[in-house]
Amino acid sequence: MRSMMWGRRGRPSGEDHSYSEKRLVEYLAKISVKYEVDSDKFFAPLVNAWKNKRAVCENLVIECREKMQDQGIFLLTSGGGWIAQFPLPEHVLKETNPLKELAQEMLLRAQSLAKSKAEWLQIEDLSVGRKHVKVKARVLEVSKPREVLTRFGSQVYISNALIADDTGTIELSLWNEQADGISVGNVIEVEDGTVAYFRGVKQLRIMGHGRINIIKDEDFPSMQQLRKTCVP
Repeated sequence: MRSMMWGRRGRPSGEDHSYSEKRLVEYLAKISVKYEVDSDKFFAPLVNAWKNKRAVCENLVIECREKMQDQGIFLLTSGGGWIAQFPLPEHVLKETNPLKELAQEMLLRAQSLAKSKAEWLQIEDLSVGRKHVKVKARVLEVSKPREVLTRFGSQVYISNALIADDTGTIELSLWNEQADGISVGNVIEVEDGTVAYFRGVKQLRIMGHGRINIIKDEDFPSMQQLRKTCVP
């Protein structure tokens, strides 16, 4: 999450005021989710810091560095590192945890995303545009690497592998070292892949933080079984 600095001006009026406070509450809710602090436990120390200048909330330190009319300038740190500095109006601090509903929604979305990333998919479920794909498959074919000049002027080596499970096959695009050690017959796990069309062919690619693991799985269908059931 990117740290943020709010301005030190007084309260604006009208719609700008509402929008500014909405953004601030949303940002504080994101912090509570990111640092895995219950929003109630996070909001109460904000109120305490307003009254007593400083409060601690688990691994977060909250300081009210300055009070200006009806708002305070708060500094949020963790382990000595700066997270954010922002103005917080006094009337917001008098509310009953305005972060709660937003933080709960954000947490549910984060949990849903984490669950989708953790699920192993079958090849028949790989629709174009899907991201953060995890698949286990056997390598049926691997092409020889070919040298390609990218639009940025760099040279890369690309090869394609045909991989299969008992629901179908898909082409796996391998760039440079991604192909290292992968041979026909291997059972592999692809993590954090994305599905796209390339020259009319559906293709599985490895995303920036993705990886391929070669594993031993004696229960996985053999090449003969897969060629009989999946390869036209």
